[in-house]
Amino acid sequence: MPTAILSALPQEQSGLLAQLQQPQHLQHAGRSVWRGTLHGQSVVLALSGIGKVAAATTATALIERFGVARIVFTGVAGGVGTGVQVGDVVVAQDYVQHDMDASPLFARWELPGYGRQRLACDAALSALLLEAARACVSSAEGHFGLKYQAGHPRVHYGLVASGDRFVASAHEAHRLRTALLTGGHEVLAVEMEGAAVAQVCHDYGLPFAAVRTISDRADDSAHIDFPQFVRTVASRYAERIVQDLLQKL
Repeated sequence: MPTAILSALPQEQSGLLAQLQQPQHLQHAGRSVWRGTLHGQSVVLALSGIGKVAAATTATALIERFGVARIVFTGVAGGVGTGVQVGDVVVAQDYVQHDMDASPLFARWELPGYGRQRLACDAALSALLLEAARACVSSAEGHFGLKYQAGHPRVHYGLVASGDRFVASAHEAHRLRTALLTGGHEVLAVEMEGAAVAQVCHDYGLPFAAVRTISDRADDSAHIDFPQFVRTVASRYAERIVQDLLQKL
């Protein structure tokens, strides 16, 4: 059974696609899917689309149509946690949907029908991903030709928030982080897809793990060239981390 590698943007997995052996291109449910072999493992590469609904559709299609054994999400995210800087890597321990609010019927952020506010990623798969991320950051430091922070890049492990809203201002990032923190949710990063994939994988009993490179601080202080960052940093992180992970499976 293959391992599915998901990303939201084509640039985030272009390096993986270039390394794919015996590639087979398929179309299903409006999605472009590549099947083949990567580092000796059977894989399926696909773009999730942007947002929770698109990501959930893609994850479901991968499970139902392609019979994947596990799903791993790679890509970029905005850093909101203390000490989470541009160029750092976050491996998700669990997910919360920051825009889920069915109150007063349910507590804020609680998933109706699940009795919880967070969905955990698979512990064993996430441990392998965390090990791969740490090895990648340690070995790749300074090799990308661009410097995005004064200190050394770090790997973080913890809570990630997803929602159907691009968080791009300091005010919104602060409001989101403060509200979640008040509810006991100390969030490291924010993006738009992971929590939906985590929910689908929970429903199917399928292992899920996610790694995100921090491309900005989810506020109006970012001054990087985003396409260049994805091409020269995030995509290279993804290549090395996925390679190490697949070799560990």
